[in-house]
Amino acid sequence: MTNASRDDNQVPVLIGTSNADGSTPLPVYVDPTTHIMATDDNTSGSDLSDDIADRDDNMVPVAMGVSEADGTTPVAIYVDSATNKLLVDST
Repeated sequence: MTNASRDDNQVPVLIGTSNADGSTPLPVYVDPTTHIMATDDNTSGSDLSDDIADRDDNMVPVAMGVSEADGTTPVAIYVDSATNKLLVDST
């Protein structure tokens, strides 16, 4: 399992949920030169997780969002397990 890295103030970095199993926490990659988050656009997939934030071995929770359908239901934010890119669909 991946644990969230921490900055010099011990603040954990962004971690999301693996799209492969719906439970493994994964770090979200960012280009160190441009500071742009690595994303994979126009993706689709299956819902593999529940509405409870998974945690890494240090108990840091993964990032969650809310459902666009009702604006309140927690939804896991998926990260590609092969590339550590945040999965988005901008269309």
